[in-house]
Amino acid sequence: MAADEIDYNIVFPDASTSERHWQGTKEPVVILLGWAGCKDKHLSKYSSIYSEQGCVTIRYTAPLKTVFISESFGYKELSSTALKLLEILYDYEVENSPVVFHVFSNGGFMLYRYIIELLQSDKQFSSLCVIGAVVDSAPGSGNVRGALRALTATLGPQISPVIRYTLLALFAVSVFLLRVALYPLTKFIHKNHYDAVQDRPPAWPHFYLYSEADQVIRHSDIERFMDSLKRKGVSVDGFDFVSSHHVSHFRDFPQQYTLKCRNFLAACMKDLRGLNENAEEFKEDDSWKGIH
Repeated sequence: MAADEIDYNIVFPDASTSERHWQGTKEPVVILLGWAGCKDKHLSKYSSIYSEQGCVTIRYTAPLKTVFISESFGYKELSSTALKLLEILYDYEVENSPVVFHVFSNGGFMLYRYIIELLQSDKQFSSLCVIGAVVDSAPGSGNVRGALRALTATLGPQISPVIRYTLLALFAVSVFLLRVALYPLTKFIHKNHYDAVQDRPPAWPHFYLYSEADQVIRHSDIERFMDSLKRKGVSVDGFDFVSSHHVSHFRDFPQQYTLKCRNFLAACMKDLRGLNENAEEFKEDDSWKGIH
């Protein structure tokens, strides 16, 4: 199977938990896309928000080199990863379940961008029922300083200072040239994730979790992005945690974060049930057939 080529984790809830929460309807599948350098033990804490609600959860984090090198230089390596991730739904026969994404930082949002493009353009995936997305600490645009902070945190203290500063210098120069100075030209070859999703946003609802204290992704970037989606008719909501740092909102405010994610999921499922009920009523009422 194509899905075997990527390192992911999928967890199915027990039947009683699913039945208790979803009462005979198909339980949601929540796909969590981790931030650059995220360890699965950290991502699993977020997946428990949903598994405890009887959801199927899929966890995946893109490799560092793909996020910081391939994407920075315009290689669409994550496009094939997006394809493999969506194929997992068919491999485990959950393609008819409602799908929710939980996306972290630019590392997860880069991959989310390609997933959106596949859902919009590929016939196989156009039938998938995506009902919403939670976006944590993303997206950001053209922030070289923030990107350097993210790479510094990802490299960790084990790398020697010489190698560290060499990598940071090379990364800073390349990002500035390709994604800032020359971007008015390079965007015609490869748009960044921020502009690509902003230009062709998906129709499903989005919930943005962010903070003014984030020093990696500017809160103004996220708020500007939210406003752009709203103007295009996308249902968008957000919450500013004010004091928590990058991808640390759950750590600092676990109960509040969990409640907001679960409330968003419940609202998306409620909307889906409403649409299904209206569709069934439309099928049963055949009075429209006589109208010419």
